[in-house]
Amino acid sequence: MNIDFTYHIDGRGRTAATDDQDHIRDLIEQLLFTNPGERVNRPDFGSGLLQMVFTPNSSELAAALQFTLQAALQQWLGDLIQLQAVQVDSNEGTLQITVQYSVRNDDQTRTAQFSREI
Repeated sequence: MNIDFTYHIDGRGRTAATDDQDHIRDLIEQLLFTNPGERVNRPDFGSGLLQMVFTPNSSELAAALQFTLQAALQQWLGDLIQLQAVQVDSNEGTLQITVQYSVRNDDQTRTAQFSREI
């Protein structure tokens, strides 16, 4: 059993738990939206995604973000997932990231979408 992200209390008044598949999706979300230096004892954990959202939008920026996110996902979660694709889109003040992956112990392809207002 894993603690659900974001932390909250369930209907029984206990720490909310989640299954392994949702936990992996939560780990991806935490990695994407954590800036390097935010975590105590893991100063290089994170993707740096939020540091780049205020730079001018361009195809070069999208390519750089995609490469950076792929590298971070493979470095920090490569033992849990097989990364297949990462897509980054910025539309009208919203940053949308799509990650396609499979969990190493079952090889079923999954797609997770994340978005943040910028």
